[in-house]
Amino acid sequence: MIDEGATKIETYRKFFHQLVLLYRPFENNLNIELGKHNLYRAQWTILYRLFNDGPSTLVDLSTYQGVEKPTVTRTINRLEELGYVEQIPGKDKRERIMQLTELGKTIYLEVRVTIDQFEQDILTGISEVEQQEAIRIMESIRHKLIK
Repeated sequence: MIDEGATKIETYRKFFHQLVLLYRPFENNLNIELGKHNLYRAQWTILYRLFNDGPSTLVDLSTYQGVEKPTVTRTINRLEELGYVEQIPGKDKRERIMQLTELGKTIYLEVRVTIDQFEQDILTGISEVEQQEAIRIMESIRHKLIK
């Protein structure tokens, strides 16, 4: 007789084990693709956020990435050096609000082509319905983790 509780434990253990095993190879391969554009994942994540959601504060960007503000500040400083982002005035002089420059928007769109191909290639054979379900599951887990 099979204990259903043991089966559920085994399933969730496998689920999280696979999640952990997926993360590093994905990030390593993503960085290889981004390296073709002299970028890294942390920089790409900021470009992605600013392109899709508009100007953001450093606090918002650090929350979005799940890292400390000094980490985001270093990444932002590098993106400023490259001419991809710029600071815009805010209500509070202590608050740094960042947005993409025109060059940053152009770079984002160029890199987007590379990343789209990479992501489509690794999702080959996984239906859109399955992808949508995986997105829903990941969002649900993330919300539980950051509540």
